[in-house]
Amino acid sequence: MISRIAISDISPAVYFGGDFLPVKAVAGETIQVSATAVIEGHEKLGAQVVLHDLQGKVVSRGDMREIWPGSNRYEGSITIPQQGDYFFVIEADSTSQYRTVYGSSEKYPIRADRERALIGSWYEFFPRSEGAVKNADGTITSGDFISATKRLPAVAAMGFDVLYLPPIHPIGVSHRKGPNNSLTAGPHDPGVPWAIGNADGGHDAINPELGTMKDFENFVAAAKKAGLEIALDLALQTSPDHPWVKSNPQWFNKRADGTIAYAENPPKKYQDIYPINFDDDYEGIRDEVLRIIRLWVSKGVKIFRVDNPHTKPVHFWQDLLDIMRRESPEVIFLAEAFTAPAMMHALGKAGFHQSYTYFTWRTSKSELTDYGREVAQQTSAFFRPNFWVNTPDINPFHLQSGNPAMFALRAVLASTLTPSWGMYAGYEIYEHRPFKEGGEEYLDSEKYEIKLRDWDGAAKKGLTLAPFITQLNSIRKANPALLQLRNLVFHNTESEAIIAYSKREGKNLIVVVVNLDPSFSQGTIVHWDMKALGLEDTFAVTDLLDGKSFNWSEHQYVQLDPTRPIGKVAHICRVKL
Repeated sequence: MISRIAISDISPAVYFGGDFLPVKAVAGETIQVSATAVIEGHEKLGAQVVLHDLQGKVVSRGDMREIWPGSNRYEGSITIPQQGDYFFVIEADSTSQYRTVYGSSEKYPIRADRERALIGSWYEFFPRSEGAVKNADGTITSGDFISATKRLPAVAAMGFDVLYLPPIHPIGVSHRKGPNNSLTAGPHDPGVPWAIGNADGGHDAINPELGTMKDFENFVAAAKKAGLEIALDLALQTSPDHPWVKSNPQWFNKRADGTIAYAENPPKKYQDIYPINFDDDYEGIRDEVLRIIRLWVSKGVKIFRVDNPHTKPVHFWQDLLDIMRRESPEVIFLAEAFTAPAMMHALGKAGFHQSYTYFTWRTSKSELTDYGREVAQQTSAFFRPNFWVNTPDINPFHLQSGNPAMFALRAVLASTLTPSWGMYAGYEIYEHRPFKEGGEEYLDSEKYEIKLRDWDGAAKKGLTLAPFITQLNSIRKANPALLQLRNLVFHNTESEAIIAYSKREGKNLIVVVVNLDPSFSQGTIVHWDMKALGLEDTFAVTDLLDGKSFNWSEHQYVQLDPTRPIGKVAHICRVKL
């Protein structure tokens, strides 16, 4: 129903499945709100945005301003005080010498999660590789939770907040894959962790080669002491040896001959993995998954990275995540969904707190600018991005040369464009060899074998990006502007090789210039949008990478030489205000 003052085109708003769903926020975050308001005649309007808690109590009331006279488009902001559920309305009024008219919009829900839902530096490693030992006969003794605990201080020292572990459960024996995805495994090949389940148990069990449940609990406690949260993989699939195959055969897809169909993602085939069929016992599957999640939450896990959620029904996730939110609102779910944007967005609307993104494949200035604007403004109401520079599945083409400057500049982009970013172990020592030309799989992929890495040797030889990664994470933690999503602004440059952008949070203003060419020095004039920066014609900056100070102007020449020390792939500057 339209009120006397017609209020429309309200942003942000999330409409999905016939309902308005909560806009994503975190405690303390400020959200920009806009709306169009009109009334008949020539009377002037005033507008306010009003934030309420779920009981209807007014939390805040703020004036909105008309963008420009006669536009009837009003802007304001709300700040969410703490974690929880709220709603906002737009109120408008018109007062003349003879009448006062009021109008109000519908209620628009907004949900504030804990900070980690928006902000975090993620690191991924396979526990079986950390502390693994090569024996005299050439076999490898797996690392375990005890040996992997020794790697925690190094991960924490680089400034990471979250340590993500691939599945830690028993691994299937049937059709076990060998090195480089070969179809025949040797007697000592460890198998793919995502082929979950054997006689030792399924999703609620620990792979005996990694230790006991007590060992895992101690690992989680040690990580917490080091300042790291553990993110656990939730992969809803099984090996042919999983206990569910016998106990609940109705949970799997059958071929015409009655055999269970293995997973396929053409042209890839996963003979060692069975996908789940959600059609025949929906509630049974949902309740079992809830049981599994609750178990790991009871062991101290508050973050789950969900494997391939786009291959499961969206309504399943909406149902399951809503139950978990009501029970344990501190638990966060990251969607590993490299798929069509519409599905990625649907999963965000269904309740996922974060998602992997297309950043890994966005390399040019135009691609990065368009995608940055998309995730920061166009989809931020329902989709929180997590920019990963690599994963065990993705060895991006641009890294395959092994050029350290490329590794550095991609880390700068990922860690400063969005408040959440991630990297998979080996990135810091420039692992880059592809399995085959034209493909993005790693040679000797850790998915299929235990990886022996000489962290100390790389550090002694100076063949590590770890100090630079440490610096980037330190800069992030010291500058709240970099820990926001919606404040990203791009600025024009005269070279396709150089990208410039800024972020501001209160008195904290950061400007970033990155050379996208890892091999050659590039120079250009950056045309800073002074209105967007809130500055006049000159401003003083300090480069947080090398400590140098500059006086910059609205049209500033900048040159970056990646052949010099790694810091020169970029300027990350704090503006003196």
